Amino acid sequence: MSDSAADGAYGTEETRKKPGLPVGAGDGTRAVRAGLPEPVKHEPTLPGPVFAAHFHLPGDPTGPYTYGRDENPTWTLLERAIGELEAPGQESVETLVFASGMAAISSVVFSQLRAGDAVVLPSDGYQALPLVRDQLQSYGIEVRTAPTGQDAQLEVLDGARLLWIESPSNPGLDVCDIRRLVEAAHARGALVAVDNTLATPLGQRPLELGADFSVASGTKQLTGHGDILLGYVAGRDAEAMAAVRRWRKIVGAIPGPMEAWLAHRSIATLQLRVDRQNATALALAEALRGRPEVTGLRYPGLPDDPSHKVASQQMRRYGCVVSFTLPSRARADRFLEALRVVDDATSFGGVRSTAERRGRWGGDAVPEGFIRMSVGAEDPADLVADVLRALDETAH
Repeated sequence: MSDSAADGAYGTEETRKKPGLPVGAGDGTRAVRAGLPEPVKHEPTLPGPVFAAHFHLPGDPTGPYTYGRDENPTWTLLERAIGELEAPGQESVETLVFASGMAAISSVVFSQLRAGDAVVLPSDGYQALPLVRDQLQSYGIEVRTAPTGQDAQLEVLDGARLLWIESPSNPGLDVCDIRRLVEAAHARGALVAVDNTLATPLGQRPLELGADFSVASGTKQLTGHGDILLGYVAGRDAEAMAAVRRWRKIVGAIPGPMEAWLAHRSIATLQLRVDRQNATALALAEALRGRPEVTGLRYPGLPDDPSHKVASQQMRRYGCVVSFTLPSRARADRFLEALRVVDDATSFGGVRSTAERRGRWGGDAVPEGFIRMSVGAEDPADLVADVLRALDETAH
């Protein structure tokens, strides 16, 4: 594609690389304007999705867009938007979008590790990580695991090539000291990737805490409507990110242009959704503290939560997920069935509250009555009342 053909609604090559906002812009301003192209008269402020498998390409294959598996103008704007949220003002940071969160996770793990390497994974992380562990081991890669809480991964870090952090952890909501772990890993020559899905860039910025990669599922709170699958990787090391990009090309783990456009549109409301959901999550956690049938209540925003001290040092918002345990599987199932404004569904971060008994999947080391609840954007009083009513009605 010629340089002139790349101009127009998507900007010139120069404006595509230009940071969209000053570093000091507020989260709301940044979310609303992140990734928008330079204004062009008569063009929409956010151009629609570009559906293209190939582009006009006379002569030598130069320019930004050559083939649809490598680049797409709609991805360009979304990647710039996410980069502006993950690392404001840091032009050296590159962001790549993927077809799902697992595609993003896989791209980092499999592009950075070779046979004979060692990797440290959280033992209490996302339930698909055991599948990753098995695949890595089949390639001759040593996999070590340790829980997130109390920085336990430090104990198995020596000699590792990559440290994978998930903080807060899903679904247990433990938090580790990311700065401390990053410094220890780098001192030992290891790379660090942080799964930032639960926090979102408005909750914490792993790259600012020293991590090499910030990885997330955009399926969840980043886009917030439960209607697309998406993932991304952000990093500042050009060589490491080139390997991630090459992996995306090899496996074709690319998002569709419609999904990318929907994600970019949804990011505009991220700050509004996150603030509402975080405030309601705290209100719900506080309401659950006095319930005798509730044990193991976790929310990093609660002052007495085991993770609160560390979380408050590295997080600006504590997330939309609250977890707790009811006395039995039967009680948990009755509770979920009694809810009226909360859907019994997996995933989290959407505008509609969801809850589920995590033990039904079999991949998490949690009690049978363990509930993961994702707080949506409903009126806080309605949501809290619904949860307390369901607990009352299912007491016997």
